[in-house]
Amino acid sequence: MNRMFFALAALSIVATGCDDPAKGKAKATTTEAVGSAAAPVTAASATTADYKFDNNGSKITWTGSKVTGKHDGGFGDFKGTVHLVDGAPEKSSVKVEIDAASINSDQEKLTGHLKSPDFFDVAKFTKVDFTSTEVKKGGEKGATHTITGNLSLHGVTKAITFPATIKVEGDQVSVESEFAVNRKDFGINYPGKQDDLIRDDVLVKLSVHAKK
Repeated sequence: MNRMFFALAALSIVATGCDDPAKGKAKATTTEAVGSAAAPVTAASATTADYKFDNNGSKITWTGSKVTGKHDGGFGDFKGTVHLVDGAPEKSSVKVEIDAASINSDQEKLTGHLKSPDFFDVAKFTKVDFTSTEVKKGGEKGATHTITGNLSLHGVTKAITFPATIKVEGDQVSVESEFAVNRKDFGINYPGKQDDLIRDDVLVKLSVHAKK
């Protein structure tokens, strides 16, 4: 009886100590890619400008979790451009390119594992690319907009839709977003240890600042 009590107590401690960081967050939806993402048609009278990502003030980070805990990380090398039309995000587009090998985490051993064929396989799939196909006003959990675009990750290209708060201020465009994405949608299926399974959803956080 005492053994059963202590076993249940241990399970209770594990359960309360490893909450899913993606729980309650906006969840990205993935569908089949929309062919080649075409650039939006721009009227001759429209005012257009390109804003380049400022890597000193921009971050692309993630939080993954398993039964016993979580890990934080990000990407150290990425670039992108916001093509702004008439100062209106919903008329505009964005392109992002990430060096997959620049992935990092809070543990050196884990970083090496993430680069291996079990996860990102960075030797084979060197880039992560995103090209928007649509930006709509309004978004989940108070976001100003909803962005849809083609994401190429781990050799898989799918359309992904997620909420974002976009601000245009002077010579800067900022994009803030937080959403969960299912890693298995992009063929990253490594389960983890049998007694310490890795959750499917990964929390992604974007804090991007682009300058004219």
